[in-house]
Amino acid sequence: MAAYLLTGDDESVLRSAVQDLVHRLIGDGDRTLMVDEFDGDDYELRSIVDAAQTPPFLTETRIVVGRGIGRFTADELAPLVKYLSDPLPSTELVLAAGGGRIAKALTDAVKQTRGITTNTTPPSRPKDRQTWIAEKAEEAGVRFDPPATMRVAGWLGEDVGRLDGILATLVSTYGTNRRLTGTDVEPFLGEAGGVPPWDFTDAVDAGETTKALTLLARMMGAGDRHPLQVMAVLHNHYGRLARLDGVDAGSEAAAAEAMGIKPGFPARKALANYQRLGGGGIQRAIQLLAQADLDLRGERDLPDDLVMEVLVARLSCLGTGRTSPR
Repeated sequence: MAAYLLTGDDESVLRSAVQDLVHRLIGDGDRTLMVDEFDGDDYELRSIVDAAQTPPFLTETRIVVGRGIGRFTADELAPLVKYLSDPLPSTELVLAAGGGRIAKALTDAVKQTRGITTNTTPPSRPKDRQTWIAEKAEEAGVRFDPPATMRVAGWLGEDVGRLDGILATLVSTYGTNRRLTGTDVEPFLGEAGGVPPWDFTDAVDAGETTKALTLLARMMGAGDRHPLQVMAVLHNHYGRLARLDGVDAGSEAAAAEAMGIKPGFPARKALANYQRLGGGGIQRAIQLLAQADLDLRGERDLPDDLVMEVLVARLSCLGTGRTSPR
């Protein structure tokens, strides 16, 4: 049979992928006879190995599912690695590991047994993520037109774990024979999810104040980020740009070297932002961040939301020629 190793940073997406895989492996079989599943922080790895080495009863195949494999160290994984060197032909072994490092010994063992490794983490680039959402919708029997895909992607933001729920709702409402538009899906979208930090900083850089404030609200609302966490995102963003001040970074390669990153799109984008803001703009941004940080820590009696909104509005005006709010 085969071994499957599924990884991913989003636990809900990972669980959904494992569930779909197990469902396909079961086929028309009896789940109660075929599946042994291990989850939580209490089970020992030996339990998975023992189950994998046990021949099936009243079925041709045994499916052994081990979740949370990433919590085990390389030494603890030794029995599982040994099993994978000579797996039982009647066992389908499904291993799920969340974010973080996975012991190389395990990935190598899965590869050597000609197993299948799948990264379930959704793409980060907006266009790639829209394609991913459209593919997931097709698998669920839902067909979106491009505006509907864009609308759902924008609504989900970082909370892609909510996709399965909305797809199930749309199938129950419209069936699987209709191509859905943005108007069709709109009534089923509630509070928008959180957003990736780079979408937020891109809006600030572009001087799109209204969009930046909207994304700020989503980060601190559905995204459940504390204002100081958002401040950390902004500190990191402008701190990188500050490394370009006073150096002769006239090219992508020079900018990448100054910031300590590899040449590529991030370096190219940072260089363009620095050239737009200039040294004075970067200095002003750092000053605004410093004052907002003090305000969040109680220097002035202002609500945290107001401090962040004023900060973002002022930052978004830098380099645009507009006057920042006082």
